[in-house]
Amino acid sequence: MFRPLELFIGLRYTRAKRRNQFISFISTVSIVCISISVIALITVMSVMNGFGDELRTRVLGAISHATVSGMPGQAVAEWPRAVKIAEANRHVKGAAPYVESEAFFQARRSTGGLIRGIEPSEEPKVSDIDQHMVEGKLGTLVPGSWNVVLGRELAMQLGVALGDKVIVAVPSFQSSPITGSVPSLRTFTVSGVFEMGMQEFDSGLALVNMTDAERLNRLGGPTGIRLKLDDMFNAREVARELADQLGQVYRVDTWMDSHANFFSAISMEKKVMFIILSLIILVAVINLISMLMMLVTDKQADIAILRTLGSTPRSIMGMFMVQGVLVGFVGIFFGVGLGSLLSWKLPGIVKWIEHVTGVTFLSPDVYYISELPSKLDPSDVGWVALITFLFSLLATLYPAWRASRTQPAQALRYE
Repeated sequence: MFRPLELFIGLRYTRAKRRNQFISFISTVSIVCISISVIALITVMSVMNGFGDELRTRVLGAISHATVSGMPGQAVAEWPRAVKIAEANRHVKGAAPYVESEAFFQARRSTGGLIRGIEPSEEPKVSDIDQHMVEGKLGTLVPGSWNVVLGRELAMQLGVALGDKVIVAVPSFQSSPITGSVPSLRTFTVSGVFEMGMQEFDSGLALVNMTDAERLNRLGGPTGIRLKLDDMFNAREVARELADQLGQVYRVDTWMDSHANFFSAISMEKKVMFIILSLIILVAVINLISMLMMLVTDKQADIAILRTLGSTPRSIMGMFMVQGVLVGFVGIFFGVGLGSLLSWKLPGIVKWIEHVTGVTFLSPDVYYISELPSKLDPSDVGWVALITFLFSLLATLYPAWRASRTQPAQALRYE
């Protein structure tokens, strides 16, 4: 026998005897239920992390980590100087000027959206739109060509294809003694189509050369400078540094500001899902309470003998808590191991199931994300393990307390 005594007896009770096989079976069921609950929670959290990262990547592939702009509707003052200051920051990996304004598009059908003037040679520094071209190339946007690259949904709404003409109107009014104030109009030729996989951009964004956009909007330079950072979660800190260096004439915004509600909703959804799925663990722990209560009833005589030998109620309570915690620990161990493995291999497993069954879970014709993403976050695994352990620990308190309240004389009356 080794000490502490509570640990020794608690471990002895976990081994099945001929007359308590059913209790051992319930103990095994408790371990399996806890493991399945942990696997489910880790897998769901990993899938939600994967979808969140995928959406974040697609959004930031079309916008930017941070943006330097001037007064609304006006060109950025001394923008080459602003670009140099931004590129000098150690966290800025790339900077590119742009011109952006609201526009009205007219072809076979009409719709509204954004028109963005870019420099095709500089754009890959801050976005990956060039990697999502389905027709044509960004290189066709040369100064004076009046070419336009449309999002795929926008092209479908307008009913145009490569080589078709699109009339673009922007709210930059010019006065005429005959017609009065009229918006700026220009006919563009469709030279490319991109698909980012985000409705916001595929259905409402058109790209032209920056020089053409300046002429269309009657501007003397870009309306902003887009920045790409080495760490997108460091955007606000970099924005504060650049704002101090550039001065009050410039405004620095981040992707956290422009899409705060979108990513806050994703984060809130993940937290709510974590709370809901934690109830599955709570249900699994109920089996543990049942197992311990049956064990306490079965061991009434043993408890009475231990009490007569000098064991304190606290010691008796510790013996049964050891077994409950051990069951929870084993369930957590297998759940974390199998859940992490499943989350890591989930995309491949889904592809294999699709290949075997012929059923497509995320059809490319319906969903922009055609593969099931999964990202295993160690912090999520740690929280799941901690919550499960706490539930298991709490589940042992009442049965162990009942065991400690056993009266030796009553328990041994019929022995």
